[in-house]
Amino acid sequence: MSSAAHRQPDAEPGPVSGARLVVEALEREGVTHVFGYPGGAIMPVYDALTGSSLKHILVRHEQAAALAADAYGRVTGRPGVCIATSGPGATNLVTGIANAFLDSVPLVAITGQVASPLMGTDAFQEVDIFGITLPIVKHSFLVRRTADIPRIFAEAFRIASSGRPGPVLIDLPKDVGVLAAVPEPFALPDETIDPAPEAAIALANALIGEARQPVIYAGGGVAIAKAERALRDFARRSGIPAVATLKALGAIPTDDPRFLGMLGMHGSRAANVAIDNCDLLICVGARFDDRATGKLASFAPNAKVIHLDADPAEIGKLRRAEVAIAGDLGEMLDRLDARPACDGWTSQCAAQKSLWAPRYDAPGAGIYAPALLKQLSEAAGDKAIFTCDVGQHQMWVAQHCRFVRPQAHLTSGGLGTMGYGIPAGVGALLAEPDATVITVSGDGSFMMNVQELATVRRYSLPLKIVLIDNSQLGMVRQWQELFFEENFSEIDLSDNPDFAEVGHAFGIEAFTIDRRDQVDGAIRRLLGTRGAILCHVRIDPRENVWPLVPPNSSNVEMMEKRW
Repeated sequence: MSSAAHRQPDAEPGPVSGARLVVEALEREGVTHVFGYPGGAIMPVYDALTGSSLKHILVRHEQAAALAADAYGRVTGRPGVCIATSGPGATNLVTGIANAFLDSVPLVAITGQVASPLMGTDAFQEVDIFGITLPIVKHSFLVRRTADIPRIFAEAFRIASSGRPGPVLIDLPKDVGVLAAVPEPFALPDETIDPAPEAAIALANALIGEARQPVIYAGGGVAIAKAERALRDFARRSGIPAVATLKALGAIPTDDPRFLGMLGMHGSRAANVAIDNCDLLICVGARFDDRATGKLASFAPNAKVIHLDADPAEIGKLRRAEVAIAGDLGEMLDRLDARPACDGWTSQCAAQKSLWAPRYDAPGAGIYAPALLKQLSEAAGDKAIFTCDVGQHQMWVAQHCRFVRPQAHLTSGGLGTMGYGIPAGVGALLAEPDATVITVSGDGSFMMNVQELATVRRYSLPLKIVLIDNSQLGMVRQWQELFFEENFSEIDLSDNPDFAEVGHAFGIEAFTIDRRDQVDGAIRRLLGTRGAILCHVRIDPRENVWPLVPPNSSNVEMMEKRW
């Protein structure tokens, strides 16, 4: 039976307004939460929301609606939904839509549009959001007929979540939302994924069996495909050591003995050296991104490549593969059953991981952020979800926090969106209310969406915020120090407000620490507080993220901290 049969709208006794059809379509898709901000062109939909089963979360900026929906989609695996009005409401969604596009997150963005007769006349709050977002969506719809709304919404949710997920835009003119119509019947195509060809799987198994120094290179596609179990089983039965991209952290638990760490620009030395020396690279749901590979020509220079991915467009895009298979990652991994003779290699990688393990005994009485974050993640336990902003603190979380599942680490990978952390924390808590959700932010990122503290307070969300404050745009300052002859241009944030007082102004418990002997108590207070709480952490503004691969360099040419 076609899956569309379950999405078919119920027979209606008569015409129904477009706005009501929108709400009914969302309910049929199992949507429980929508994130948005009302305005003129989308007002008919807001009128229809009242009395529905949908829980609307009123954010304080439309960008936050898209980012919260993004996080909701990452945690649940179902499309997050955001709503905004025409004009600035729609354009304020653009960053969040792009964020979801670059990280392959299922998301449906609904925008109001001026009435159809006014389109193209430069009407009040008219922008061509369809055209603006074309490069950053998986698909777009401009609704022309009220009767098409149920079909369009069903198609949008299918497209957003199938194959390689991504954002879908639905632009709804105001008159289409007001007019009533009888919805037309429709059917969606069945989507079946053909199993990987037997010959390709056999060739992959042959390469694995011949390898002596293989490495598993896991990417964000593992979590998208819900293939964590299959990946872990494959790593266990094959004995092959593994590395992960930023988005794949937790696909194999980060404390697993065979996990060597994150690879790439700020990856671990053990991971990068293993990649450099491997003779077979088994790429699972990764795309050879520049932040992971460094100088592409010198990435895994002696390795044959097996590339498994749901998206055929990624295979061979940047690196030719000896075996390339597109399809269901879990199904493919379950069929890889070769066991290479690599015990010596695995032992060597484990020894290097131990030898090059991070140190946490930084001198002085100040707070060493990597040590604080490591301790916090261990204390928070397996039900923790970290939502990170962008900057030095983002890399410290990736390097030093413990993750047992990829849904526990939400961060803006492809776009690098400052201001992601607090809206993502809102979305994560609504997606998984029993989780301990911790937002790690920096003083620059925090101010990008600070208004969402009001959303946290309004909905009594117990978000734990760790604000690491170096009074600088730290990552920019680090690059200016290392690669721009210490020409520190426009990175000074020493006129920041008192962040604890900012928290108090929003009605959120907050406190400040700046000494190492305060860390234990701060972690107990953070995790022991029932409601929202902000811990403002002052650190040395000269602290850098290590290791670091310089631009246009091989990943083994790592700059490291001098103690």
